[in-house]
Amino acid sequence: MQDFTKPVITTSASRPKAPADAVAEFAELPRLIREQGLLDRQLRYYTLKMVSTLALLMLSIALLIVVDNFWFQIANAVFLAFVFGQIGYIGHDAGHLGVCRSVRGNRLIGYGVCLLLGMSQSWWLTQHNQHHRSPNDLDDDPHTLIPLLAYSAEKASDMRGVVRFLAAYQAFYFIPMLTFESLALRFSSAQFLVGARRPGAFLPELGLMAAHFALYAGLLLYALNPWQALVFALVHQGLFGLYYGLVFAPNHKGMLILDKDNPLDFVRTQVLTTRNVKPNFLVDFLYGGLNYQIEHHLFTMMPRNRLGKARPIVKEFCRQRGIPYHETGTLTSYREILSHMHEVSAVLRKGPKPPVEIENGNPPTAKSGIGATG
Repeated sequence: MQDFTKPVITTSASRPKAPADAVAEFAELPRLIREQGLLDRQLRYYTLKMVSTLALLMLSIALLIVVDNFWFQIANAVFLAFVFGQIGYIGHDAGHLGVCRSVRGNRLIGYGVCLLLGMSQSWWLTQHNQHHRSPNDLDDDPHTLIPLLAYSAEKASDMRGVVRFLAAYQAFYFIPMLTFESLALRFSSAQFLVGARRPGAFLPELGLMAAHFALYAGLLLYALNPWQALVFALVHQGLFGLYYGLVFAPNHKGMLILDKDNPLDFVRTQVLTTRNVKPNFLVDFLYGGLNYQIEHHLFTMMPRNRLGKARPIVKEFCRQRGIPYHETGTLTSYREILSHMHEVSAVLRKGPKPPVEIENGNPPTAKSGIGATG
């Protein structure tokens, strides 16, 4: 398998081009995409998607109130985790201005998602847009700055203390850790809004987040006793985080790692740091179109129901220019992620270096050739 952990591109087709050449080369791809109408807004599609998703949410709430069976409600918590994920995809697309023609319309959808999920749209836009500008950049991509995870051997080597010990086994706890993603998203949202230089500008979102948690807790305590409500919330929030984490993880983890000295042009930066998951009806539905991650990174405003149509155009564009286009099956994507994380953390599992043997008061002379060490 290709080694995606090193920021060195060895094929001549993947070497950086002069800026003018790179811009001219990429201009051809948007032209092909526009000719097919793939950037046109899809209001009918998103209206149906929003109505159907809200219907699923109402169904879950109705079942919570009407059905008096705790084990059924545990199944309902699993279902609600899926529904929350679907709501989040709509917020994602609106954040990229891919739903409505106007910025205001997309912003209003974002406020609605803030109320339904208890997450700040402003926080998400800030960190997610930075991610799109610098994907897999260890200096600039906020998605690579998770304290307990190392995405390169260099970062792993710099870890200290308890974090260093834990990261040595990151491949084993990565997936279980995703159950805390829901909590992390809400905590980061609140931290961003409260710590902003002008917190008054974010009062609407703070109010919406507060309303979300008040309604959430009130509904659970109305329908269930306190202990049942706690178990429902733990199952729901844990699986919501796991669902989101498993969908977002294949996008970039285990792919090309960059830094602030990235020499690549825009197209190669986006394509080489990104992985697609092979599409089918179920994958497209569960992933909310994010399995077409390469196309999404090249055309962030493209409606999700057009990403599949853009895929063959982008693949052919990359093939003609010798740009590696990485696409795998779902299970293979997770295997690549975990293998990568285990490999880059290997430096933390090695024992201390053996002491240098002294012969006649002098250290041994290093040997030359392939077997030399240094």
